[in-house]
Amino acid sequence: MLSMTLEKITDEKITEPAHGHGTEISLGPVAQIPSGEGRVFPVNGTEVAVFHTRSGHVYAVQAECPHRQGPLADGLVGGTIVLCPFHSRKFDLTNGIGLQGDCNLQTYPVRMDGDGGMWLTVQET
Repeated sequence: MLSMTLEKITDEKITEPAHGHGTEISLGPVAQIPSGEGRVFPVNGTEVAVFHTRSGHVYAVQAECPHRQGPLADGLVGGTIVLCPFHSRKFDLTNGIGLQGDCNLQTYPVRMDGDGGMWLTVQET
């Protein structure tokens, strides 16, 4: 059984990831997220924020700030750091670590394919 499954994503595609852990689900083209911004994708009743950095990488983390539930996808992104729009908490998108040291983000494996498609890995339980 999967701990997460994709809901409300059009053109859903599911494959086995190359590394063999979990299942990959298509989130669609990266072009739907402007460079330097984030967007929220609903996954099995949980919202996941996916960021497309100015350097062209994608990162996926929990959608709400653990400090005061601010919408992280609306935060400012600089490099691989996102700034929560509510109380300016900073988080590293590469590993979810909070730079203030009191709270961290859950991260999700996400990658882009050669055609610019984004693939989120959901873990099997």
